[in-house]
Amino acid sequence: MSQPSPGDELWCRRFHPAKNPAARLLCLPHAGGSASFFLPVAAALSPDVDVLAIQYPGRQDRRAEQPIDDLSVLADHVHGIVRRQPELPLTLLGHSLGAALAFEVTRRLEAEGHSPVRLFASGRRAPSTYREETAHRSDATIMAEVRRLSGTASALLDDEEMMRAALPALRADYKAAETYRSEPGATVNCPITVLTGDSDPKTTLDEAKAWGEDTTGSLDLRVFTGAHFFISDQWKAVIQVLEQHFQAEGAHTAG
Repeated sequence: MSQPSPGDELWCRRFHPAKNPAARLLCLPHAGGSASFFLPVAAALSPDVDVLAIQYPGRQDRRAEQPIDDLSVLADHVHGIVRRQPELPLTLLGHSLGAALAFEVTRRLEAEGHSPVRLFASGRRAPSTYREETAHRSDATIMAEVRRLSGTASALLDDEEMMRAALPALRADYKAAETYRSEPGATVNCPITVLTGDSDPKTTLDEAKAWGEDTTGSLDLRVFTGAHFFISDQWKAVIQVLEQHFQAEGAHTAG
């Protein structure tokens, strides 16, 4: 572990700080999302698990900052922050953009000999799969995509002032997600649990299963009812999966 950086507190959100946690869960939001998306997880798993949610630049209290539109750059930042945290067994949970980011952060950690316990990849096709995605190229296509996915930001579309404030971060996040390409043959060693919606237009079942090609560890596929943001409607079931994981690892969450 290296020394904390003065800027780390801008990235790190602990909504229910744990005094003596047995494990850490790093939460990485979707495009246009914020750390507060993971409030239900923090409330459910604390105090046994240090739930650390990442706040990307360019939104909410960081709206004055330049958002990052390159997933590799974002991964470098998050990796550095993780390495400056007190040592604990680490699990990652990312949704959509956050799942691809979690994969890249895991690769960086493992390259240093710090393998996470498990990676939970939610609402994202496997890094080894490819889709041509171009929503980031114009504000109109971004707004159409947000409306299509019925994400947490969709209500902003009818509020012109809020939409103007949200668009720079959305544009950067979508560019990061859509232009990301994993290195050919890139894998991680830790086991992966894939969480996917049975009607997600962004991830087919085959694309979800393909995460098994991106790890030398085991693959656990969990299919939920719902579309891209199934996780918002299925927090209770998702949290049960997380609780089972942490209990198996010796962090006795309240449940």
